[in-house]
Formats: sequence, C-alpha cells, structure tokens
Amino acid sequence: MKTLICIGECMIELSETGDKVSTLGGGSLMARTFGGDSLNTAVYAARTLGGNGRVHYATGLGDDPFSDEMLAAWQSEGLATDLVLRFPGRLPGLYAIKTDQAGERSFLYWRSNAPAREVFDHPSGGEWAGAMMQADLLYFSGISLAILDDAGREALLSIASSIREAGGHAAFDTNHRPALWPDKASAATWMAKAFECCTIGLPSLEDARALGFGTAPAAVAEKCKSWGVEEIVVKDGAGPCLVSLPGQPDVFVEGNVVAKPVDTTAAGDSFNGAYLAHRLMGEDPVSSARHGRAMAAWVVGHRGAIVPPMPLADSQMNGGRHG
Repeated sequence: MKTLICIGECMIELSETGDKVSTLGGGSLMARTFGGDSLNTAVYAARTLGGNGRVHYATGLGDDPFSDEMLAAWQSEGLATDLVLRFPGRLPGLYAIKTDQAGERSFLYWRSNAPAREVFDHPSGGEWAGAMMQADLLYFSGISLAILDDAGREALLSIASSIREAGGHAAFDTNHRPALWPDKASAATWMAKAFECCTIGLPSLEDARALGFGTAPAAVAEKCKSWGVEEIVVKDGAGPCLVSLPGQPDVFVEGNVVAKPVDTTAAGDSFNGAYLAHRLMGEDPVSSARHGRAMAAWVVGHRGAIVPPMPLADSQMNGGRHG
C-alpha cells in the first residue's frame, strides 16, 4: 500500500458562525474546530484514497485535552498518527478566520510557541525524520517551511531530497503567508530551494506573483521546471489551473462553477489532497486536476477548513472514488 506523508502544523480554528451576540461591544459567535493547510490536505487525501493508500500526518502537539481531541479526530478521518510528536506542557497554536461577503478569508494567528515549530528538536526527532523518508510521496508547503528555523528547514528539504533520490516523490505548495517570514526575499529563497527538492509543484498564481516567480501560469510553470520540478499545477483560484508536464503541451483544466462561495478556506488544500490522492492511485495529472477542482468546489460551499464529506453520488459524478 502506497503512503502519503503530509508534514506541517495543525491549530485550533475559530470561525465566525454568522450569528451575532448582544453583549457589550457586539461581535459574532465563533465555532471551534481545528485546521492547518497541510492537515487539510491530509484529510481530503485520506477521504479520496479510502483503502487505496495510507495517509500519515507528521507534526508536533502538546499533551493537553485539545491535542488529544485533535488526534482522535484525525484517526476518525483515517489518518495514521504514528508521526505525531508530543511535547509535555505545550499547547497547539490557534487561529481565527474572518470572511467577507464574497467568501474571501483573512486570518489572525496565535502560534509563536506552537510545538510544531520544534519537531526536529524533539528527543525522537531523528527517528521521526528517518520514518518520513520511507514515504512514497511527501507533501509540505510554504507554511510548513515558514514555521521552522533554518536548521529545521534544511532538515525538511533533506528529507524531500532523499525521498526523490530513492525514486519517490515530494510535492510542494507555496501557500505564502508573508507574516510568517522576515521579508519576501527570504520566503522566495527558501521556496525556490523547496522546489529544487521536489518532483511535483503545486504553486498558486497569486503566490507566484507575490514572490517574483512569474506573472502568468505558463511563466510560473517554466520557472518551476528550471528548478527541476517534473510535474507542475499552477492554481488560479476559481480560474482554470494549468497542468504542465515535460515534453507535453500545457493543459488548462476548468473547474466547477460555484455561484456563491461561502468560504474559500482550504480551497487550495482540498485541491491538493484530491490531486495527490489520485496521482498516488496512478491517475494522470490532468484527470487528477479535474478531481481536485471538483473537491475544491465542494469545499468552498461550506464554512471552515474541514467540511462534511462530499456525497458519494457527487464524487462519482465528478469522477472521484469517494470524498
């Protein structure tokens, strides 16, 4: 059975329910759940794979009730949690989502002391890193890199390179959060290094423009190829994504039209999860991108990062296994 390992950080998530409170100063009621870009990708990949593969989530958590709740929830989604390191006396990070009338989201974070930042310094960090090198496919993002110090980033990229050299695959999504980096140049430098270690690139056009990687999908794809990336999907929000492969014409993949998005949180993450799952099952990149677009369209119709599973009938209609 092939394995996908997603590495990153999961945090407690607070999202507005749309209901107002009448206390002094007003405000909105908030729903508490959990999320994080790499965790979101892992969940949607596991839902897509079913019994056709195994998804592990690699991160650091505390030993508090919220961390216990996260572990139980991940296991209920079918994720393997053997690569979750526990840090006594620590708490996971927290973030709040605010959405505007168009469904676009903004984030507020409380994560400076989150244990996921120190996974490579854990007493079991060496053994943990060695276990990740056994993956058929490793997935990480710009956020996975940003939360680590330089030594941790080098360690993560070394794992990705080792997997690639052993004949496996590593996938990287820019997922750029400027507030997590000292400056744009630092973010661009580290992300370029990440692409050099990976076989699959999943950048967004918005991130690429912000980082100076290109202003059009084809230019971004060519930039990724210059770093040695073999398979590139350039995402452009609700617009068609570009699938670019060596020696083949570029293909734009249209997506399902969502008349009124509720919340765009995890749109790209869910695309990644479905895309990588179908690639792990042996489907071609263009077909896998169609599955990714269908999953993202489902997700933006709901609030929060991890939404109810896509109904089986809708998944089959869109060519999916199950969602």
